[in-house]
Amino acid sequence: MRSKTYEAGLAVRRQVLGDAYVDASLARADDFDAPLQDFLTEHAWGAVWTRPGLSLRQRSLLNLAILTAINRPGELALHLRGALNNGVTRAEIREVFLHCGAYCGAPAALDAFKTARRVFAEIDAEGGTPA
Repeated sequence: MRSKTYEAGLAVRRQVLGDAYVDASLARADDFDAPLQDFLTEHAWGAVWTRPGLSLRQRSLLNLAILTAINRPGELALHLRGALNNGVTRAEIREVFLHCGAYCGAPAALDAFKTARRVFAEIDAEGGTPA
């Protein structure tokens, strides 16, 4: 039996990232990384993303900036989709990356823009969110 925090985290994780992504992540989990999936679902998604004080949209904007700053393009690609799901527009994403360019440096912003262009092209090819 899972904790209430885990269940709440799983629900918000599904809301932000989509059922297909979450189902695939959980299905890929094996004895080695299943504890990490549990930890992230309960603590990052359940204990942090469900807190009052910031909306999911605001949390997505923060994630985009943080992931740009720490140069994590794989996670950035995932959270670009989540940000769009949470109502962040492509124009707002551009502004986040420009802001990061001023504070994190041009290489971080350039990589973020490259990642976003790739993700946006994938979404457009899928007929997805035009934001």
